[in-house]
Amino acid sequence: MKIDLYTGEEILKGCINNSRFFQEVLYRKYAKKMYGICLSYAGERELAQDILQESFIKIFKNIREFKSEGSIEGWIRRIVYNTAIDHLRQKSRLQKYISENDELIQETEEATGLENLQTQDILEQVAKLPDGARIVFNLFVLEGYTHKEIAQKLEITEGTSKSQFNRARKLLMGLLNKLSA
Repeated sequence: MKIDLYTGEEILKGCINNSRFFQEVLYRKYAKKMYGICLSYAGERELAQDILQESFIKIFKNIREFKSEGSIEGWIRRIVYNTAIDHLRQKSRLQKYISENDELIQETEEATGLENLQTQDILEQVAKLPDGARIVFNLFVLEGYTHKEIAQKLEITEGTSKSQFNRARKLLMGLLNKLSA
């Protein structure tokens, strides 16, 4: 299937008309990139696949709501992101790993030898972080949210968000130092 043969407008119109063909075209065009997002939040392949599937169900169900004011990819990304967060919250995984009683972790010194690591190497190490730390790290670093916004989204305190971010950074530096050694 040649997905590049169709314009975004054709794909969007086909999806609005519930065309299975154009739904598959849309899926093939964005699934791989969105799976990466799902995996970064889920931390495991099976859960990431579930989140991706649930996301695309929502996308196809709500495609009529897309207002061509922004990119379709940005709209899809937002649905995937929200689905991942909602899925994790529903399963109470966040509450298990993000605790109001976490202590702030002290700053770690910058490591040497990390400049040779590839992006994929770093993302693989991020996926190994505990759920709470990984999610806050992703929201802060990859999505650009402030700690205040993260706290509101995850229903935690701003201090807990900062604590989890510091924890993630410390753990990640340790993992990356081992990798680069």
